[in-house]
Amino acid sequence: MAPPAQIFHANNNGDPASVAAAKVTTKQTAAPAHSASLLDADEFCRHGHQVIDFIADYYASIGTYPVRPSVTPGFLLDKLPEHAPSRPEHDAFAAALRDVRDHILPGLTHWQSPRHFAHFPASSSTAGALGEALTAGINVVPFTWAASPAATELEMVVTDWLGKALHLPETLLFSGGGGGTLLGTSCEAILCALVAAREQKLAQIGSSKGIGDLVVYCSDQTHFALRKAARIAGIRRDNCREIPTCRDRMFALSPADLRAAMDADVNAGLVPFFVCATIGTTQTAAVDPVGELSAVAAARGAWVHVDAAYAGAALVCPEFRHVTDNAAEGVDKFSMNAHKWLLANTDCCALWARRPAALVAGLGMENEYILKDAAEEGHDVVDYKDWSVTLTRRFRALKLWLVLRCHGVEGLRDHVRGHVAMAAAFEAMVRADERFEVVVPRQFSLVCFRLRSPPEKFGGGEKAANELNRRLLEEVNATGSGP
Repeated sequence: MAPPAQIFHANNNGDPASVAAAKVTTKQTAAPAHSASLLDADEFCRHGHQVIDFIADYYASIGTYPVRPSVTPGFLLDKLPEHAPSRPEHDAFAAALRDVRDHILPGLTHWQSPRHFAHFPASSSTAGALGEALTAGINVVPFTWAASPAATELEMVVTDWLGKALHLPETLLFSGGGGGTLLGTSCEAILCALVAAREQKLAQIGSSKGIGDLVVYCSDQTHFALRKAARIAGIRRDNCREIPTCRDRMFALSPADLRAAMDADVNAGLVPFFVCATIGTTQTAAVDPVGELSAVAAARGAWVHVDAAYAGAALVCPEFRHVTDNAAEGVDKFSMNAHKWLLANTDCCALWARRPAALVAGLGMENEYILKDAAEEGHDVVDYKDWSVTLTRRFRALKLWLVLRCHGVEGLRDHVRGHVAMAAAFEAMVRADERFEVVVPRQFSLVCFRLRSPPEKFGGGEKAANELNRRLLEEVNATGSGP
């Protein structure tokens, strides 16, 4: 965390002695005439116009870039100097922008390209991008309420706004006794949920068991972020149960299989404590039966976290509420990435907790009186540093608030519905072409399809089909410009 720019406290309330001391201290440590730590308004306007023009030109021509660069490791190291300049060159900012254009852009994967179909492309919008600029320019560090009261309270407002727009249960919102926060990614959200669940479970079981007995459950379709989070949280690798799924169940996690796995662990003297259900898996956008899984987990004392990183955005549309069927009432944590489908630029993951006190118990600090403020006395304020892994954190709420203000809930619904309609049209085209097959019925805006394997030419079976489609994928990606 960077030290303060001044060595005296600015809040002297006009006290003459304090002001005099401040003047003396300032005189003794006089800054240079031009300090690089300060934002000069004229310079900012001049360079800011250059950046805005640069970004606008980039988006105007983004379709002309190859989606994936044709470079080899070390390509940029060979183009840039080994050492930073000791002094800036003439018109250094413009020269640096030229390097971005000539050396850096050609080496990037262009996630916003209309030809980018890999993963779930991070969304962007004018409001989101300019919200990022506002956040960077204001540059506050809202780790506690006292550090930036408006930043904390805006985060509380926008997480409740978004939760209501997604039709989340009242119990996950501040207005219903829960609460939300904004993190960087779903990986962070899962880790925070895991640590909170771990601490509560260890407190419950006391000294009779240890962390080595705790078991985590997910499906074989769950994002590997869960395994990474479990490893960081100290859960043994062989205590992370990946329960197999099948095509007949559209690759959703079976409550019966979860029950059997948990019971087997209990009989073996282990302690089930965490279940990660998914709404919209990465591979097929599968939807786990959250309500049934929650009932199984509750009967065995385990927490349920819902990872809705991609498809959680679809809940903004009433027609998709059936995927949770109000089952989110029984979950402990729910997270989704607003940067995946809701026009907020990366990064912006929303995490809601039914019991925020459990997050604070697992992630909070004690006796940090130096971070308190007299204005907090008598108020139950939120210090977001106790809701996440990091202390220093970004003012993400400003960006999300701007997106919600400028697009509105109906605008977000139109955005999601437009993508779903395009996917439905594409799915119909694939089904009409006998060379291809749709592997699982479309969920949301993801169409899973593959080239059929003619038995007389390539042989039958899954192995032949997989090899054929691997070759097709390699050929498509090798075209340079993309499909």
